Amino acid sequence: MMKRLSFLAASLCIALTTTAQEATGSAANIVDEVIWVVGDEAILRSDVEKARQQMGRVIGNPYCVIPENLAVQKLFIHQAEIDSIEVNEDQVNRYVDQKISEWIQQAGSREKLEEYRSMTMAQIREETYDLIKDNQLTEQVREHLTKDIKVTPAEVRHFFKDFPTDSLPMIATQVEVELLAEHPKIQQEEIDRIKSTLREYTERINSGEMTFSVMARMFSEDQLSARQGGEMDYMSKAELDPAFANVAWSLTDPKKVSKIVESQYGYHIIQLVDKRGDKLKLRHILKRPQVDQRDIDAALLRLDSITMDIKEGKFTFEDAASALSDDKDSRNNRGLMFNVVIDEIAGERIRTSRFKMGELPTEIARVVEGLDVGEISKPFTMIDKAGKLQCCVVKLKNRIKAHAATITEDFQILSQIVRNKRCDEFLNNWIREKQRTTYVRINPEWVSCDFKYPGWIKD
Repeated sequence: MMKRLSFLAASLCIALTTTAQEATGSAANIVDEVIWVVGDEAILRSDVEKARQQMGRVIGNPYCVIPENLAVQKLFIHQAEIDSIEVNEDQVNRYVDQKISEWIQQAGSREKLEEYRSMTMAQIREETYDLIKDNQLTEQVREHLTKDIKVTPAEVRHFFKDFPTDSLPMIATQVEVELLAEHPKIQQEEIDRIKSTLREYTERINSGEMTFSVMARMFSEDQLSARQGGEMDYMSKAELDPAFANVAWSLTDPKKVSKIVESQYGYHIIQLVDKRGDKLKLRHILKRPQVDQRDIDAALLRLDSITMDIKEGKFTFEDAASALSDDKDSRNNRGLMFNVVIDEIAGERIRTSRFKMGELPTEIARVVEGLDVGEISKPFTMIDKAGKLQCCVVKLKNRIKAHAATITEDFQILSQIVRNKRCDEFLNNWIREKQRTTYVRINPEWVSCDFKYPGWIKD
């Protein structure tokens, strides 16, 4: 855990450590000690040990590499204070929940995780929160410092003009995929069962038998918000499903529970937590109707029949996707799926029809792997991004095989490489300048390290 200390507190901690050594005559009895001070930030020996355990293999001497990495992070965190850069607390908590859930799954249980880490869950959560918060702050400062760095097409061409062909980056195989999807019919009896369940939840909340947050933790099928008692981040109306948003924005009393609302994700009840400007903080409980296997089989059979008609030339895959697909995003593109990636040059999200195999939904990637260009798959099932089961067929429109990057075909990727290089150069210079103007005190046993940034040791 990162501990912030004033110069006085840091000095006191060092003094106490020295006293402990003198009293016992053995360094082995020291629980912890300050080994570096960077500005008004302390790095403890325990910080290094924890980082060493989490990082696994480190290139170089970990007891030199890790303290320097922590010291560099301190510089960025101090800059965050200067520039008033803050992290989204809700987002940090979500990442903490995800990470702890992964650890529990790997360990087998909460108890086994506590035993393995020799810490309580509260301690694990506190430590993980601090680490993730500091990492996010560091990343935001890096982005803030380099946000104005741009590269021109001429710079990109000049950079790669004399680049050895065998040193050019390899571009992974990419594919363009068309999708035709159908959501199996949900029986009315199942819809009635879900609504009855949500009405029961509402009655139990209104009667005071249980709070909304407890009910959400126990029963909501939105696993991410369920861990937070059903709470979601502050969101604007445009960020939410339209039907969900219309009901949410009609709420005025935080004690009231909304009527049942159907969205693309399933059925919900909602509770208002807070309003901030044009954004609401909400709790919700989500229940998804279960699909009967007979309805799944019927949907797969219909898709199989459509595929046969396409192969017989009655209409094209693109015509069928435009008219029949339940996947709204690809339907509007005549079945062509689009990938959203970050353009690091412009700092904007852009749409492209090209996917690396790892960027496709797992079920689609598995099917596409065995298709030839122009071939249509057999019907299969998958879970869509709304968490609903859907039946699908896909057509492989194009496959761009792995190749060495070229200016004509992969300009965007090469531009990102050049910009990343410019950003690294800028940040390296920034770190060296901050070293020059920042107070640094290092325990003598670290002075002999071969640091990446030698400016820690001052003459």
